[in-house]
Amino acid sequence: MKPLSKSTKLADVCYDIRGPVLAKARQMEDEGQKIIKLNIGNVAAFGLEPPDEIVQDMIRNLPHTAGYTDSLGLFAPRKAVVHYTQQKNIKGVSVDDVYLGNGVSELITMSLNALLNNGDEVLLPSPDYPLYTASVALSGGTPVHYMCDEQSDWLPDIADIRAKITPNTKAIVVINPNNPTGALYPESVLREIVEVARQHQLLILADEIYDKTLYDGQVHTSIASLADDVLCITYNGLSKNYRSCGYRAGWMVVSGDKRHARDYIEGLNMLASMRLCANTPGQLAIQTALGGYQSINDLVAPTGRLCRQRDLAYELLSQIPGVSVVKPKAALYMFPRLDPRMYPIQDDQQFAYELLAEEKVLIVQGTGFNWPTPDHFRIVFLPNSDDLAEAIGRIARFLEHYRKRHSQ
Repeated sequence: MKPLSKSTKLADVCYDIRGPVLAKARQMEDEGQKIIKLNIGNVAAFGLEPPDEIVQDMIRNLPHTAGYTDSLGLFAPRKAVVHYTQQKNIKGVSVDDVYLGNGVSELITMSLNALLNNGDEVLLPSPDYPLYTASVALSGGTPVHYMCDEQSDWLPDIADIRAKITPNTKAIVVINPNNPTGALYPESVLREIVEVARQHQLLILADEIYDKTLYDGQVHTSIASLADDVLCITYNGLSKNYRSCGYRAGWMVVSGDKRHARDYIEGLNMLASMRLCANTPGQLAIQTALGGYQSINDLVAPTGRLCRQRDLAYELLSQIPGVSVVKPKAALYMFPRLDPRMYPIQDDQQFAYELLAEEKVLIVQGTGFNWPTPDHFRIVFLPNSDDLAEAIGRIARFLEHYRKRHSQ
């Protein structure tokens, strides 16, 4: 029979967070082996549950959630998002500017599908969250990666951003707080990005899903609050701050000067209508979450579980010869560097395979985040302290053997 091939549109689409190394880990689990997973920010898998008031609200409302809602979402949760934008000092947002989605992932893809023609370029950070690169490519666009500087706590290189703008550039993606590095961008850097967008008439796509997962008293600034005259789409949701990944409850907010974007917004509305609506039970969690007790504050406090696990992971990784890591100010991840002189890695996916096979620890290789060289990897610090210490101890043992093999 004639082979049935996947679409050529998928040629440049890659999502290694759930890629071939994970497939190997699943096979090993099927064989009865126990894997310590440091590869994905699936908080519930590590015993971090959503606030009980959210769960109870969804249970009470579930009998009334069988029908479709408005394609943009229910009024009450969208109004709650409007109130949240006011808390974040984002001006001029109405209920009609809020789109609810099946998680932020759906909304990212939707907003890029509505924006891009073949050959249009989008500026993306390197390292990035790979869904953006994949969605740009799937939408017919061309991903162009600007560098983030590890020596400057992983802040975007503004000069590199400017150098990579062409007449085809349509938008710039800003992931703040950042996945995979844990960086938090200061207002001064955000203002520089706004100025670049203003000068070149770029749409800003701002991913702020970790805006409450902040350590050491850090404060998050929404880039949209600095850009009344620049069109901005801000993404957020319940997955991380409210430990509700599986509820698939996210939103995006269109703000700034919309006068020149009426046709684009019409495209957003068209795509929102085509998927009918976001799941209704997830929508009903949003108002309760935003208006309720913010238990994330307890987790990120100095004595909180997430902060303690961050500190432990940073301390243990920093003790390994040839490993350096920028201490995260936010989010759930670290992006350690392996000194190429001590670890001459040619293929970091193969490196992740070998770590998995020898020590049963699952990580994601740095090139999976569109980092250009095979000298980084990402871990989550979500496992409890004992499991985290065990996992990093195994990584240290693997790296010790790796150094010995490659020093001979």
